[in-house]
Amino acid sequence: MRTWIGPLLLIVICSAMLAVGFNLFLVPLQLLSGGLSGISMIVSYFTRWQISTLYLLSNLPVIVWGLITIGRKFIILSVVSVILTTWFLRLLPAYPIVEDHILAAVTGGVLIGIASGLSLRAGGSTGGFDIIGSILMRNRDFPLGMLLFALNGLVIIALGYFKRDWDLALYSMLSIFITGKVLDTIHTRYLKVTVFIITHRKNELLERLMQLRRGVTIMRTEGAYTRKEQHMLMTVTTRYDLVSLQQLIRTTDPDAFVNIVETAAIMGSFRRS
Repeated sequence: MRTWIGPLLLIVICSAMLAVGFNLFLVPLQLLSGGLSGISMIVSYFTRWQISTLYLLSNLPVIVWGLITIGRKFIILSVVSVILTTWFLRLLPAYPIVEDHILAAVTGGVLIGIASGLSLRAGGSTGGFDIIGSILMRNRDFPLGMLLFALNGLVIIALGYFKRDWDLALYSMLSIFITGKVLDTIHTRYLKVTVFIITHRKNELLERLMQLRRGVTIMRTEGAYTRKEQHMLMTVTTRYDLVSLQQLIRTTDPDAFVNIVETAAIMGSFRRS
């Protein structure tokens, strides 16, 4: 249960941040966010239906798909995020705190990007295209934020076509682009690094490394100066998981020599999720 407390608290904060980005910056000026929330906004602008209700209903089929494809914890946190965001959207009135479209697009984009990135870091998502993007990324390596920006192109075109206001469409594109860049800054699972660890405590370190469910290669080495035999452990991980790996190494062998290098590409078997 303790392992759920931190992620759930973060999801609550992110849901409130999403509602602020929507109702205080984007919705009052009829700008769009990306994904299913953007589609919900378009429908709401023309029908006057509540965005919160449309947001909840549009996410239901995607959540079912994610439950089948990704897993229970991810979807549970995503469901909590969608429900809380719906509630916060009803609770917070749509009121413009800025009149300038560029300021609204930039600020709203930053808030939504932070909320989306932190939700993914917590092990869940904000629903909608975040779930679709996570499914598509399971066997591919590319920035999630830029993938979502590409998926959102149709949403932007729809706004410009139906409202006959391409200024609003371009302001919305700016907001979605910023959201994607901020998301990629926070959510770095697609970036890979190779870690070389030279250690005298091979067995203890190897036992803990295997708990991370990453492959490890063992090589015998010899120090050129000391002439003592050592072992080098090599593993590939994501930048997202690198901090926890570094902490594991420090607590197991504080004297280990660690070299971390960026990995341009990988082939073969690698657990991406």
